[in-house]
Amino acid sequence: MGVIARQSIRGALANYLGVAIGFFTTFFVLTDYLTQEEIGLTRVMVDAAMLFSGLAQLGTNASIIRFFPFFKSEDEKNHGIFGWSVLIPFVGFTLFALFFFIFRQDIVEVYSQKSPLIADYAYLLLPLTFFALYLTVFETNASVLLRITVPRLVREVGIRVFNLICYLLYGKGVISLDVFVVLFCMSYGVAMLINFFYLLSLGRISFRIDWKFASKARLKEMGLYTLFMTATVLAGNIPLINSLFLGAHTGLALTGVYTIAFYIANIVEVPYRSLGAISRPMISQAVRDDNWQEVNRLARQVSLHQFLVSSLIFFMIWINLKALFAVIPHGSEYVGGIGVVFILGLAKIVNSSLSIGTDILNYSRLYPTSLLFIALLTASAIIFNNMLIPLWSINGSASATLFSYCLYFVCLLLFVGGKLRVSLFCRKHIAVLVMMLALFGLDWLWTQLLTPMFSFSSTVVATLADALARTAFMLVVSVVAIRRIHVSSDVDAFFDKILRRRRQE
Repeated sequence: MGVIARQSIRGALANYLGVAIGFFTTFFVLTDYLTQEEIGLTRVMVDAAMLFSGLAQLGTNASIIRFFPFFKSEDEKNHGIFGWSVLIPFVGFTLFALFFFIFRQDIVEVYSQKSPLIADYAYLLLPLTFFALYLTVFETNASVLLRITVPRLVREVGIRVFNLICYLLYGKGVISLDVFVVLFCMSYGVAMLINFFYLLSLGRISFRIDWKFASKARLKEMGLYTLFMTATVLAGNIPLINSLFLGAHTGLALTGVYTIAFYIANIVEVPYRSLGAISRPMISQAVRDDNWQEVNRLARQVSLHQFLVSSLIFFMIWINLKALFAVIPHGSEYVGGIGVVFILGLAKIVNSSLSIGTDILNYSRLYPTSLLFIALLTASAIIFNNMLIPLWSINGSASATLFSYCLYFVCLLLFVGGKLRVSLFCRKHIAVLVMMLALFGLDWLWTQLLTPMFSFSSTVVATLADALARTAFMLVVSVVAIRRIHVSSDVDAFFDKILRRRRQE
């Protein structure tokens, strides 16, 4: 995939370095030093800020990607499109700040009974939202310039390292809870500034708006598109809505359990953060050029690769889940989240494999219809949450995510296929699905026939030994299966490159 492959691989490496840091932080620091309520507090604070900042963007991020090809210029100043990217979110943030001050007391009362800590630190939501807003804005600016590695490092590594320091200082009693929460929020401010200075260092942007360049018709088109994209923010933030519902209905303790499970499941879609970030500008350019053959090629390629990678990651997580809860501090307190991991893992596979369909619709002439699909997704998420949380608690919240995504993508892909003649699927998707079902069947046989043989020592040692043996065996089987079914030329080339290096060694 050329540029897509190089940048997505580098971005993925940054993502997985962040995952490694996050893994250590989440399972060996958070669970040891923070209570379930405090973990739930940090989760709800961040999720609320991410949701609010997404709305405050007023669709700017999607608008930058869609219209950048029109503003792109030889002098690399790009007619001030980056100026628009800063100005419009500031207007959105101002509107959000007014909304927050007017309804702050009502928001606090929602959480005051079940989650009083949220009420105590609600005043930090405004600066945290601002930091999260421009962190994403500057990240998107780098993305359209096909430079995602540093912003990925900042988001996935920088913030996690800063947070880790905060957790350790609080856990060791060096700082109070009040100082901890403030520093936790400031980590996003530091990340925002790093992204800003990185953009300046590229020397390829100008925040001075070229008011004479864009015609009235173009500005009108941008304005309408931006308004529509404001609503589409909810599509990517359904899990955030779920945690806010949990905080209000079940309290921060169960939200803390959900947070640990959510982090585990979230690893499934890490590759798409890089692959999606670098493929979206390519798809936007192909749509602009009316090259629908290329759009179809990119869509199937991204969907297939993401389905393969996310499914394998989910499988490896699942076969090691029991061992993970056996070794983390206070693991017995969080083992109730196993069901959440399974349900959310499936939801992450669906979302990361099919989200490219949302991008295609958003960049096409039919983008206004995305509002209908977002309304469907949001309404179904709210309805499912209200129905299922009282019945199944945190499993109900996870199920609400899965059911909402399934309903949304079935309707969306039928529309995209019928109106734009774009299909995300090919026969290789079926081959990957069959392979994954076979792997799960093979794992079931292992647990029935071989796992009892690992009862030679203490429970933890036996569990770890079984997990290591299963993982090694399943990895070998997976690689052989992928090679045999020839998922794609890119995957074959990847394995061939590894084999050549091993032979040279």
